[in-house]
Amino acid sequence: MNNYFDNTPLIKVFIKWKWHLAIITLVAAIAGAVFSSSIFITPMYKSEAVLYPSNVAAYSDETFTEQMLQIMQSNEIMDSVVEKFDLMKHYKIDKGYKYWKTALIGEYRDNVRISRTPYDAVLIKVLDKDPEIACAMVNEIIRLYDYKVGTMHKIKRYETVQMFKRQLEEKQLFIDSLKTRMAEISTNYGVVEYESQSREVTKSYLEGRGSKDNIDDMKGNLEQYGPEMLALEKLIKMESEYYSLVKVDYEQELRFYNAEMTFSNVVSEPFVADKKSFPVRWVVVALSALGACLLSLLLIYVFDNKSIKE
Repeated sequence: MNNYFDNTPLIKVFIKWKWHLAIITLVAAIAGAVFSSSIFITPMYKSEAVLYPSNVAAYSDETFTEQMLQIMQSNEIMDSVVEKFDLMKHYKIDKGYKYWKTALIGEYRDNVRISRTPYDAVLIKVLDKDPEIACAMVNEIIRLYDYKVGTMHKIKRYETVQMFKRQLEEKQLFIDSLKTRMAEISTNYGVVEYESQSREVTKSYLEGRGSKDNIDDMKGNLEQYGPEMLALEKLIKMESEYYSLVKVDYEQELRFYNAEMTFSNVVSEPFVADKKSFPVRWVVVALSALGACLLSLLLIYVFDNKSIKE
């Protein structure tokens, strides 16, 4: 059982061929350094931003962060970024290529990463061979998100504003009709204020002041139109109070509709990188050297054992 874990033969091979392995490892490290240089691999610069959604409204059961991710990852924003920075030319994709759209989307998705952080924020990370373009793309995605959410909110706010506006207009027409009816009663029948006029007519009737016919006419008008006048006064008061409440809501919605708002709270601003993020040369060199050393060791071990058996 212990033979399966006996590394002695491998160690012996390593000691026997140590100089050869050292040379191979050194050559692999040099090759890794050369092939990871800008001559063979285009260096990529990273720019990133961390932000939270703000001033947004829920559209479904999703969280505000999930909503932000959905919008930022939408094809609409991707197409706008592609057009603004002419990424077809920047990524050197030929429009005559049959699958240019797939190639463009793949390149974009490889270089633009939008994800959620452990703290429920959104991380935008852009890689590009030009550090200034990388930074500008991050800022453009944030700007497009604010514009998109702002447009969506304006559409919904406009619908609400129009609803309140129609409600106010209808309510005002109803109040005006009530006032018109009150004016008709007042003009045609002399009923202006039911309670005070009733007291005055009763006092005149009891004291025998004035013309009995005039008193009887006014008494009849008050009895016939007085209750309607009271109902109209009460109704106008109620409708006016309701109109005031609706007007407050209307003015608030109108204020939000006309306001210029942002819908993202950036807690980590993007900046132009002064150092490349890819490739990391020491990692490439280390992996190249280690891989070459292990592979050479295994190959030598196999061939060495084979020659001994023969």
